[in-house]
Amino acid sequence: MLKNLLPSAARSPWLYRINAGSCNGCDVELATTALIPRYDVERLGCKYCGSPKHADIVLITGLMTRPLYDKVMRLYAEVPEPKVTVAVGICPVTGCVFADSYHVVGPVDKHIPIDINILGCPPRPQAIVSGLADAIELWKERI
Repeated sequence: MLKNLLPSAARSPWLYRINAGSCNGCDVELATTALIPRYDVERLGCKYCGSPKHADIVLITGLMTRPLYDKVMRLYAEVPEPKVTVAVGICPVTGCVFADSYHVVGPVDKHIPIDINILGCPPRPQAIVSGLADAIELWKERI
């Protein structure tokens, strides 16, 4: 892995997204931060990656559903330390309107420690970029 060969000050954080059972509203807004130049997170030095083993910052969308619980926990465990976990949207924090559903095992922070919450249903791209800026600062403190 090339990123582990570089000194920590010389590299930028890599982002990995985990869908824990969302309605995909937050995922659409996250896509704008990767595809639209106005909200592009690469200007902050971030880059989305396709593997949790390469990630530094984890973005979690959706509430924790029973069918996805084991997969989410496995993916989260694969992210190396130090990692920063960001909950995107209101569902990972409260469960929103689905909180009392039979297939929901609770808000994400009941199972995974959350460092930063980006609230909204769905959060606006500006809020996501602002939350990611905070996550980058927290990640830099931890390395």
